[in-house]
Amino acid sequence: MDIHKITDSLNNAQHQAVTAPSQAVLVLAGAGSGKTRVLVHRIAWQICQHNVSPHSILAVTFTNKAAKEMRGRIEQLINVPTQNLWIGTFHGIAHRLLRRHAAQAHLPDTFQVMDSSDQLRVIKRILNTLNMDDKTYPPREMQWYINAQKDEGIRAKDIIPYDDPNELQRLQVYESYEALCHRSGLVDFAELLLRAYELLRDNAELLEHYQQRFRHVHVDEFQDTNTIQYAWLRLLTKDKDNLFIVGDDDQSIYGWRGAKIANMFRFQQQYPNHQVIKLEQNYRSTSNILKAANVVIAKNQGRMSKELWTTTGDGELISVYTAFNEQDEAHFVIERIRAWIKSGNKRSETAILYRSNAQSRQFEERLMATGIPYRVYGGLRFFDRAEIKNALAYLRLLSNRHDDASFERVVNTPTRGIGAKAIDDLRQIAREHNVSLWTAATRLNSRAVAGFLQLIHSLSEQAEGLELCDKVELVIKTSGLMDFHQKDKDKGEEKIENLAELVNAAKLFYFDVGNEENLSELESFLTHASLESAEQQGDEAEDCVQLMTLHSAKGLEFNLVFLVGMEEGLFPSGQSVDDVARLEEERRLCYVGITRARAQLYLTYAESRRLYGRETYPRPSRFLRDIPEELVQDVRMQTRVRTTYSTTREEPKVRNAYPSTAPKPVPSSSIARGAYATGQKVSHIKFGAGVVVSCAGEGDKASVIVNFRNVGVKQLMLAYAKLDVL
Repeated sequence: MDIHKITDSLNNAQHQAVTAPSQAVLVLAGAGSGKTRVLVHRIAWQICQHNVSPHSILAVTFTNKAAKEMRGRIEQLINVPTQNLWIGTFHGIAHRLLRRHAAQAHLPDTFQVMDSSDQLRVIKRILNTLNMDDKTYPPREMQWYINAQKDEGIRAKDIIPYDDPNELQRLQVYESYEALCHRSGLVDFAELLLRAYELLRDNAELLEHYQQRFRHVHVDEFQDTNTIQYAWLRLLTKDKDNLFIVGDDDQSIYGWRGAKIANMFRFQQQYPNHQVIKLEQNYRSTSNILKAANVVIAKNQGRMSKELWTTTGDGELISVYTAFNEQDEAHFVIERIRAWIKSGNKRSETAILYRSNAQSRQFEERLMATGIPYRVYGGLRFFDRAEIKNALAYLRLLSNRHDDASFERVVNTPTRGIGAKAIDDLRQIAREHNVSLWTAATRLNSRAVAGFLQLIHSLSEQAEGLELCDKVELVIKTSGLMDFHQKDKDKGEEKIENLAELVNAAKLFYFDVGNEENLSELESFLTHASLESAEQQGDEAEDCVQLMTLHSAKGLEFNLVFLVGMEEGLFPSGQSVDDVARLEEERRLCYVGITRARAQLYLTYAESRRLYGRETYPRPSRFLRDIPEELVQDVRMQTRVRTTYSTTREEPKVRNAYPSTAPKPVPSSSIARGAYATGQKVSHIKFGAGVVVSCAGEGDKASVIVNFRNVGVKQLMLAYAKLDVL
């Protein structure tokens, strides 16, 4: 084969990495610098230039998609079948080893791999067998504990509880779990890695066999490896110096799930003959975007220094928008997206990135109101999330006791001792007497079920006469949902944020007193939630605007990116500001977000935001303040909305004084009769006097967001609101 086909398309640094001698190599690959290209061409170079057998090559990555792409690109490049190449994820390769050597791994040949939900069910069984209160020891917390121990290579027998009663209880669950899995031939995901490591560690001949076989070991996304993954790699390569790793310490953003950025530094200590090659030329973003990313990440201490650069030119300045509040922020972003689409651009080339999942609701509602297809990447839409559905189910029972679906959903959520048999009995009574589950529950002799009925009665009485948002907050707290979801080790914080955002949604909800259906305010809100949930997300193949958390955005890129909620306490998160390690990970997350943008980047923040159930007046994010003024332009937007049409004018301005960027009120003398604009003083028959803070939509969907003096912020449809201009 012509070797030039492998090397001619590479830049100097990529060429150096691909053709490096067979020794320990660290390729420090900046965002958009072609790391996958380097891995693919490195393997092709070894096969074609040095006659390395594919049988002796191991390549490990973190997703099946990445492994499949790597295999396909190698085959295309050298036109050689790659079935002898071991290319796969850590879990996939560990599973392959265990299947080949099940007996030596002390596993039956027919062992079964459990997914996360299967594992959780097993843990629930164990807690029940041990008569342990699952409120004190939530199953998900036990699952997190067990997996965390395994990720560190720790078995139950290695744990010393030191008379800590909680640790003793967790240890008892871990021991029982190990025993049950051993009896049943079950293996969870964390066990795959730990068992594969122990297989090689405890079998010297087998270890030597694989050390001799895999003479060339390649690892992608090395910064995301955890303790047991790195220990496994060390076993295979520690005496050979044949580990070729590609990673970027500046993109290490998964510390919360066990990734150890320290592995990057351990590699350099434990492979003293290693070579470091930096990939700094970026093929994705404009120079202004890269300069901003470089400045933000440079504040982190102890990082492996590198600086991204490009030959594609400066590009547009980074746009910064200061919103009055989160509604105005969503309005601005969606109006810019509308303009982008009208200019002939694809929706799928646009992404809205946020730090917390709870932020998605405002953008989802605005996108639906304007008829723009969207997709929540790597997650559920707001009203589809389990914690939101749980809260809505309680609210539906307040409105209608005979809603069977809602009854079943929350009768034992949080757990209150109502087991599967009791629920089966309820279903049987309901079928035999043709009544609802609620009516059946009144006929069942069960103290736990009676307690649930009393809870709903009590909530209903307490909610009488309360504002809608106060009803929602009462239900979330009194039902136990707040405490229940807070105990989720993996996503507890996120779920609490989402529940707080549901309270915000209720506060902003506009209730049409004269609705033709004669619905109550609660019924109207529940109908609104159901209709939004029923709206179908765009299909993966459809041209949709992409919404996602910053963590989900890693590895992706878009022509137009909105990085929203750039405020202290939100991004960086409030939990990180007093913890140096967590704050540095937040800064790396910002670096990842900025470098997702190819051509245009908008950064937005709000002067006020209702966050976690209370009004806040945050400062702009320190990450935003880090960016030099010469790279940024302030964007101001004036919007006039009538019931039949709207016009939007955006005025960019290079920033010269930070951060006076808020839209200015429009004098009422300049407003045509019947029109509304940002800053307009208005009056409503129910809510009283207020100020318009945002406008959106056209025709029947035209709406305004008004900050009322007495009741706070409300979103109103202009077709029904009957606002008077003051």
